[in-house]
Amino acid sequence: MRSRRQFIVLATLLTPVTVFLGVFFLLPLLIIALFSFLTPGLYGGVEWAFYHWNYGRIFGWADGLIEVYEPIYLQILARSLGFAAMTVLFCLILCYPVAFWVSRLPNRWRLFFLYLITLPFFSSLIVRLYAWLLILKPSGILNTALIGAGVITEPLEILYTPGAVVLGMVYVMVPFMFLPLYSAIDNLDRALIEASMDLGATRVQTFLKVVLPQTMPGILGGAVIVFIPSVGNFIVPDVLGGAKGLMIGNLIEQQFLSARNWPFGSALSMIVMAVVLVVLLSSMSFARRKGGQNA
Repeated sequence: MRSRRQFIVLATLLTPVTVFLGVFFLLPLLIIALFSFLTPGLYGGVEWAFYHWNYGRIFGWADGLIEVYEPIYLQILARSLGFAAMTVLFCLILCYPVAFWVSRLPNRWRLFFLYLITLPFFSSLIVRLYAWLLILKPSGILNTALIGAGVITEPLEILYTPGAVVLGMVYVMVPFMFLPLYSAIDNLDRALIEASMDLGATRVQTFLKVVLPQTMPGILGGAVIVFIPSVGNFIVPDVLGGAKGLMIGNLIEQQFLSARNWPFGSALSMIVMAVVLVVLLSSMSFARRKGGQNA
């Protein structure tokens, strides 16, 4: 009787969540997967006929008559992966030492700096990106200040470049890297660090053998949280990147809106989701191996 009551309570609690995930996550995913194998409609939409050339345009088995293989799509995907990897790297370089510094502050100041880290969430992303637009443009604040200081004589071409896209994504993603790192660093076993120093280890050896393994879960968590949305990001490249900073998210947006080729946009979306799944599984496998070694 008791187990039955527990089952009813558990089912009551889980049913709304299950229905929500099924309707708003699993169902759209299945629709996108189905659309990726359908024929594009003449004026948008789809025709209910099997059509594998959507993937042929990307991976090279297009017949050259109905669809043409264009390597630019794989190049855009590779560019997106490269931008996402650079975003992870720069976020890690920026956040790791800052997280150490914040973790050593008194509680009052620690809470204050944690509030500053989360402050961007209280304003619109579009507004913040347009602020960067005003800073980076040729007549913007940065170039005006550098010319006024005599550092340069001509405005730097920063806006609408790959560097501007990476800079914008790092700015957006820094809080997502900082919070997992701070959580891992705040839970460091200080006794192990002191024992390592007492046994004659250098600072570098202590960092590599004691600190880094303990903070690896935070590094992996932050890297995954930053990498996944960075791959499919389309707002930052659209505002700061221009044609030179086109990413796979922008390409998908164009296929669904201006080109009205829903099946091809769906095929691109499925490829992005496959890449994300590979990254997730790889990070989980790496974390499991590290956990087994530490155990």
